[in-house]
Amino acid sequence: MTLYVRASKFIIPKSNLTIFRVIFYSSLHHFQYPSDIKHTNFDIHIGKTTTYPMKSDEWSVECKQTLHLPWEVERPFPIDPRLRVNNNYNNNGGGIRENPFHDLDYHKLILNKIQERQDFWVVPDCFNSLIYDNDFLVKILSSIRCRPRVALRLFRWVEEQKGFKYCEHSFCTIVDILIQNGWVKSAYWVVERVISSSNMDKVVDLLVDGYLNLKVSVEILNLFLRVYTKQNANVEQCLLVFEKMLRNEILPDVKNCNRILRNLRDRNLVAKSREVYRMMGEFGIKSTIVTYNTMLDSFCREGEVQQALDLLSQMQRKECYPNDVTYNILINGLSKKGEFDHARGLIGEMLNKGLKVSAHTYNPLIYGYCAKGMVVEALGLGEEMEVKGASHTVSTYNTFMYALCREGRASEARHFFSVMLKKNLVPDIISYNTLIYGYCQLGDTNEAFRLLCDLRRNDLFPTLVTYNTIMDGLCRKGDLENAKQLKEEIMRCGISPDVFTYTILVHGSCKAGNLPMAKELFDDMLHWGLEPDCIAYTTRIAGELRLGDILKACKLQEEMSAKGFPPNIIIYNVFVDGIAKLGNLEEATELLQKMVGDGLMPDHITFTSVIHAYLEFGNLKKARELFDEMISKEISPTVVTYTVLIHAHAGKGRLELALMYFSEMQQKRILPNVITYNVLINGLCKYKRINEAYSYFTEMKIRGIVPNKYTYTILINENCDLDNWQEVLSLFKEMMDTGIQPDSFTYSVMLKNLAKDYESHAIEYLDFILLGDEGDEGTAEAKN
Repeated sequence: MTLYVRASKFIIPKSNLTIFRVIFYSSLHHFQYPSDIKHTNFDIHIGKTTTYPMKSDEWSVECKQTLHLPWEVERPFPIDPRLRVNNNYNNNGGGIRENPFHDLDYHKLILNKIQERQDFWVVPDCFNSLIYDNDFLVKILSSIRCRPRVALRLFRWVEEQKGFKYCEHSFCTIVDILIQNGWVKSAYWVVERVISSSNMDKVVDLLVDGYLNLKVSVEILNLFLRVYTKQNANVEQCLLVFEKMLRNEILPDVKNCNRILRNLRDRNLVAKSREVYRMMGEFGIKSTIVTYNTMLDSFCREGEVQQALDLLSQMQRKECYPNDVTYNILINGLSKKGEFDHARGLIGEMLNKGLKVSAHTYNPLIYGYCAKGMVVEALGLGEEMEVKGASHTVSTYNTFMYALCREGRASEARHFFSVMLKKNLVPDIISYNTLIYGYCQLGDTNEAFRLLCDLRRNDLFPTLVTYNTIMDGLCRKGDLENAKQLKEEIMRCGISPDVFTYTILVHGSCKAGNLPMAKELFDDMLHWGLEPDCIAYTTRIAGELRLGDILKACKLQEEMSAKGFPPNIIIYNVFVDGIAKLGNLEEATELLQKMVGDGLMPDHITFTSVIHAYLEFGNLKKARELFDEMISKEISPTVVTYTVLIHAHAGKGRLELALMYFSEMQQKRILPNVITYNVLINGLCKYKRINEAYSYFTEMKIRGIVPNKYTYTILINENCDLDNWQEVLSLFKEMMDTGIQPDSFTYSVMLKNLAKDYESHAIEYLDFILLGDEGDEGTAEAKN
């Protein structure tokens, strides 16, 4: 038996004592009792305890369970409390109750007997017809279309009932009622719920076939498009609705068209976005600036910058003029393609048209410059950016810092970090990771660990990238034990190493010649269920080649192929470089031909590896032939290519050729780095052309390339050979003042040519530089 409780007491007929259920709102609480039911009071707890006495001539029960219900509960569809249970029904084979009420009775009950402010609501069994009979539900909804609140509550109650199945007619009816009464947000909510759980093809067909009036149908179909694009899930269904609308000459709102284009762009479905754009034009949907900007962004993301520029011209012909977003998109696209001059030209256009430039305008171009190693240009653009009123962002500073760290200029990167703090910009984890990378590149892992502590103090959490960077720094120093220990520590902290973590450790082990440890780490990676990627295998192969085990390297390559990693340009480059360094130059050259046979074109790394090997073994003529072949194949040499050529020729006294290569690379806009300057300065010093060496030393500083400890040590060494003691000390002091730490080799070259009577004076002077007053006092004490 079912009791629908609204009042403070309820009556249980004596004929039905053993099983009953109590319904509060839409919640069902089942209680079953044996026949020994006691005559006592029944307490209902709603926020507070209240006891309601029962009449002595009525059966009552003792509830074994206290019910706590909140005052504020969402009310379901309200039904008149006087309705009683109708226990007489027929299954009719389908579980549908026979409706004891006439349609008009329902209409009256709903419209005239509802007391919307009641605290309790009851739902009689006779309303089950609404759950199973959609036609009847449509009829009832239609009868209360002027009462959208009541209609929505009824629909929400029905859809929550077990056995209810969505029907296109009832769905269209409730949405129609809501839209006609201005309840658009509620209509959106209904569409959103139904779309997520039903196939809407029948509904769309019903709407385009004229089930409702055209205005409402258009509004509902636009709601469909809006929900689909917001959910960003079923793109095909969204496009189907769009196409059906157009085929039936129902034009979607241009805002929804733009949403569709945006979703297709985000999914890199450029071909489909082009088709949607074409159909918009074909059916007369006028594109807006948002439409054009979205299409421009789609083209630029695919690298089709020329098509984006063509579209820019087209939109201007149609008198839709670009805004700052338009230019920012194009500048981003051009910067990614390396067309920096064109990008800068567009910034000029923006300024001439009075459009506002921002970090979104400049950051892509700054990033492009930095990616190409054009740090001077990037820093210059950063200065221009502030002059034009565009503020630097954290991303701007992160880009500067990474470019500087990549060139070994961590101290300058640290300066930008400090500037960022002074401007009240909060460094993010990328800022810290970048600086940690910079110091690790220089071998200063102590500073890297200090930065790790600093970021934690600033409520940032180190990522796996942070730890991997530090492990890489430790491995570069040959400190494998501490690198492995750090891996164990992060595992204890609940951070799981990835393939890259193990690749770093394997590479460090191979570099140190510790192949057993490399194999152990490789197997450990497999043990934890990590699948080695191409880089992990390549690292192992490079290690075997470094130790001269070509056979083992080939076996690993076969294993790679068996696991779905066919030979690629990277694998060939590793083999070419490894075999060439072992002195098998003919075999390395043959590999170049084999690459072409396998459908792979040698790149600048391939050629540079072989050129370097020939140069190392003194065959400068063959190296030049390979360089010329590289140029003839339109493979652009890099700063590394030119650096190895300059190093080889300068080292053998062919300084004019070395200087020719140095000049040629700059004519091709390939900027020398600190290593390039070092090898040139070293060659000039070696052959006693120290004045020229100093001119290049000055030039690199003017260009913003910071000399490193090798630069200073080269010049110190040459001045020692020339007995220029004051210059040696001056260089040493400059080195220390710029934060560059000398190593043991620097000290050894400083003292190697000094006569004994100068040594004590030199040591005393060095103590003064290093220790200041403490050194002076220490010397005085020693004399006493």
